[in-house]
Amino acid sequence: MTASLTESVVAPGTGSAPNPGESRHRRVTAGNVATGIGVALVATALLAPSVLAPRDPSAVDLDHTLAPPSLHNWFGTDEIGRDLYTRVVHGARDSLAIGAGAAAVAFLLALVLASAAALAPGPVARATDRVIDVLFAFPTLLLALLTVSVLGPSTSTLVVAVGVGCAPGYARMIRAQMLRARGSGYVEAATALGHSRSAVVRRHIVPNSLRPLVAVFALSIGQCIVWASSLAFLGLGVAPPSPEWGALLDAGRSYLTRAPWLVVIPGLFIVALALVTTAVGRSLQHRLERGE
Repeated sequence: MTASLTESVVAPGTGSAPNPGESRHRRVTAGNVATGIGVALVATALLAPSVLAPRDPSAVDLDHTLAPPSLHNWFGTDEIGRDLYTRVVHGARDSLAIGAGAAAVAFLLALVLASAAALAPGPVARATDRVIDVLFAFPTLLLALLTVSVLGPSTSTLVVAVGVGCAPGYARMIRAQMLRARGSGYVEAATALGHSRSAVVRRHIVPNSLRPLVAVFALSIGQCIVWASSLAFLGLGVAPPSPEWGALLDAGRSYLTRAPWLVVIPGLFIVALALVTTAVGRSLQHRLERGE
């Protein structure tokens, strides 16, 4: 009697209970497929943009200026007749390079600040900790704007500015990881075995502090792309005629009412690339958590 009641409650129509692990596996598989497709498209745009867009991104056609999207020009044309689809595809390399470069600058600065805050002698550590807190209080975009105003607008300045803006947040994360690693058993064992402080830091604290942040680095690339595009939209990014997506936004804002596709389409691709890098970062994070 009890068994029959249990069967009817658990599986009224099938005779078996749903498997939560199976549904989770389906979600993970779908996420991996979506990530794989996105990564494949991004890789093609980076390594062989001519495969996706064989036209010349700088080719001018004054007879078809500000043409709306059509079968001939999938994303329309800009103010001097250049094909927007071709420029978007060829601009992916510049946008991702700026995002990855800015993320690298951010993590290098963060590593220096976090090392001083977590591993330096008391007064230096406290002073560095206060510097990190003060910088963290400023919005990312404001720090980037201040850096650009000091160094002047250019592509290299854009990379450095976005990196400086993002560094304080990453410094706090790395500092927390270093403090946790410094108090761990393997560091105490290495110290007890007579290893020098520099060797302990180099071989144990730094590697074990940065390993969990590999996924964060991938996530930060998308964030840096968005910040770089924001600066470019303000006229502080890559100069024309580069097809970098932020530069496309800056060039298209003058025609927002007449040709909104010049802003909407690059903006959508910026969001899409940020989502792809975020998906890759989360996938790396799940793998690290599982110990793969």
